[in-house]
Amino acid sequence: MKKKIKKYVDSLLKGVYAGFMIGIGAIAFLSLENKVLGSFFFSIGLLTICMYAMNLYTGKVGYILINKIEYIYELLLGLLGNFIGTFIIGKLILLTRVSNINEKALSLVNIKLNDNLLSIFILSIFCGLLMYYAVNGFKKQTDFGKYLVVYLGVAVFILCGFEHCIANMYYFSV
Repeated sequence: MKKKIKKYVDSLLKGVYAGFMIGIGAIAFLSLENKVLGSFFFSIGLLTICMYAMNLYTGKVGYILINKIEYIYELLLGLLGNFIGTFIIGKLILLTRVSNINEKALSLVNIKLNDNLLSIFILSIFCGLLMYYAVNGFKKQTDFGKYLVVYLGVAVFILCGFEHCIANMYYFSV
């Protein structure tokens, strides 16, 4: 029983850490005027998550069908951790000189709130496909290829305006 509790706490904490990294990637994105450059620097979040085996919901949900039911608990705890991490980073950044990014975040949030559910659903699926491509590519590729798939996957989802639920947690927190 202790082993199982430790595993669940670990899932939650790795989720918090992943939320921190997505928040930091989003800060980089919002801090830059150039969207292409911003999408490149946003990638630091997913790259760090992959390198240190953190729990990012969008990076793990693609494996739900090939895992046991217990995986769902870990996935949900990771999702809760992602929310906690993005929320903390979002609130902390507002206490700094970088807090002016909240205007850009508000603009993104308004676009998302004024969209319809079907559009959001479709854009979320497309983002999920790219996150699976990036995370699975990181696991399967070697050398430079593993980094390239992460950067391309993230850059494409941002440049296309796809919906990333964890990034959205950060934007709404700010």
